[in-house]
Amino acid sequence: MAIDLNKLTNRKVKAAIEAFQKGDEKSWFLLFAKDVVLYDDGNQMQFNNFFKKALGKEKFTSIDKVENNGLDVYGGFHSNQWGDFKAFFKFGINKEGKINLLDIGQASY
Repeated sequence: MAIDLNKLTNRKVKAAIEAFQKGDEKSWFLLFAKDVVLYDDGNQMQFNNFFKKALGKEKFTSIDKVENNGLDVYGGFHSNQWGDFKAFFKFGINKEGKINLLDIGQASY
């Protein structure tokens, strides 16, 4: 199911969400810094292992709001493992233009 990504105003975030939605591993991993830090519901996780399992099995079902200059994305989310819920992806981008922080989790709004 295609969702409207026009609310995504940050180019890097939009590229990441597009790759995530398609389960496009190559495009996804290229957007991130080698030393990227991932938090899932506040717990630090190993980025590559986490997304090798998640890509293609999880996706946003809607983009409900975008905040923090386009870096924070909130929306409906589907996980084959955990079902349907509201989620956030909060991105940090380093001075080289690579994503070096991704904070994800369940959202309540």
